[in-house]
Amino acid sequence: MPYIRVMLVDNVFSAEEKHEMAKALTDVMVRFEGSEAFREVVWVLIEELHTDGWHIGGRPFEGPKSLMGMLERSKTVYESIDGNPATREEFARLAPPISA
Repeated sequence: MPYIRVMLVDNVFSAEEKHEMAKALTDVMVRFEGSEAFREVVWVLIEELHTDGWHIGGRPFEGPKSLMGMLERSKTVYESIDGNPATREEFARLAPPISA
């Protein structure tokens, strides 16, 4: 039996949207398995976590503000890298540290 676990920030999706999400994920599993009979054994668990339990880049999650900050920091890192690192070690050497 396939078991799909989805973890979301609380209060982002309505109950109806979560039901639609579970149905769509089940549809994907049935499509890949190839048999409609498979639908009855697909389990989907959608869990919601409080926002104080989420962190991005070691910082508390603050919704869109956090996401925009993460994108800005990522852009800064990308633009500051000298060269084209191909390994984790090269990336660590070429990417300058960013202050919080």
